[in-house]
Amino acid sequence: MIISAHSESWPLKGSFSISRGSKTSVNVVVVEISDGSTRGIGEAVPYPRYNQGVEETLEIIQDIASRQGSELTRDLLRQQYPPNAARNALDCALWDFEAKKNATSAWKIAGLSKPVPVTGAYSLSLEPPERLAKNARDAINFPLLKVKLGKDQVVESVAAVRDARPDARIILDANEAWDINMFERVVSALKQLEVEMIEQPLPSESDEALDGIESEIPLCADESFHNADDLQRLTSRYEIFNIKLDKTGGLTEALILADRVLSEGKKVMVGSMMATSLGLAPAMLLTHRAAYVDLDSSVWLAEDRQNSICFEDGILQPPDPNLWG
Repeated sequence: MIISAHSESWPLKGSFSISRGSKTSVNVVVVEISDGSTRGIGEAVPYPRYNQGVEETLEIIQDIASRQGSELTRDLLRQQYPPNAARNALDCALWDFEAKKNATSAWKIAGLSKPVPVTGAYSLSLEPPERLAKNARDAINFPLLKVKLGKDQVVESVAAVRDARPDARIILDANEAWDINMFERVVSALKQLEVEMIEQPLPSESDEALDGIESEIPLCADESFHNADDLQRLTSRYEIFNIKLDKTGGLTEALILADRVLSEGKKVMVGSMMATSLGLAPAMLLTHRAAYVDLDSSVWLAEDRQNSICFEDGILQPPDPNLWG
C-alpha cells in the first residue's frame, strides 16, 4: 500500500472573515492511499488556531506512512496518534479506500443509514451591519443563516439581518470574540431577535465563566471541544457540540464522539473548516444525527472539485460516491 500526500490551494470567490481574521483561499492537505488498483483519497485543513500548518501536517503524514506502511488501519491511527489534520486526512482516505476496494459505501461500512438531503446553514461573513443585511437578502433562498460576529456592533448586526430576513432562522458564531460581561449584556436582546443558538461566545480558556450561567439561548462548543475528555468537562456549560473532523482526527473518532454527545442528552452540530467538497463529504455521514449542519464552505470557493457537493436553496445533497466514499 502506497501512501502519498500533497498540499493544494483553492481560491475563494472573495474574502471570508471571522473574528480572528480573513482569508481569500483555502489551503488543504490531500492524502492518497493506493494498492495499485484501488485508490482512496482524503482531505484535511491544517488550522493555525490549533497550531497546525501545511508543512508540519505533510511531515506528520510522511512519518506515519514510513512507520506503518501497509499495516496502517483506522483503529491503529486512532489508538496511536493524536487527533489533528494529518490523522483526519489519513483516516478519511482509509475509509474511501475500503469502500472502493469492497465496491460498497462508507456509510454501509459504518453501519449507518444512507445519507439524505438535509437543511444546512449558510454563513454570513463578518461585515458591518448594513453589509450583513445586504448579504442576508442575497441569501433569500437559504432558510438557516449563520452570522459571524466579532466584539463590535453585535446586537446591531443581528438586528440588521433580522430586519432583512424576518423569515430566516438565525444562529450566531462569535469565534471566541466575547467575554462574559459582553455575553451577559447582549444575550437578552439576541433572544428578542429570535436567535436560536450562539456558538463559542468566549475564548476556550474562559469556559469556566459560564459555570452557573443559565443562558436564555442554547450555547454550542466549538473551539473548546475536540474529544471525549472535553465533553465531560463541558456538559454543564454547553447544550450543543460542534463536531469537525479536523478536530476529532477523522471520521472514525467523530462517529464515536457523536454517540457520546447524544448519550449525554446533548445535541450535535456537524461543521468543518473552510474546505473543498472532498473535505466535507465524510462529515455528511454524521448529518442524520445533527441538530445543525454547517457544511457550506464549498459555496465560497471560486471553483470546487469535480462531483462537488450541491448546496442550493438551503439543502445539502449527499456526496457523489465518485467524489468520496
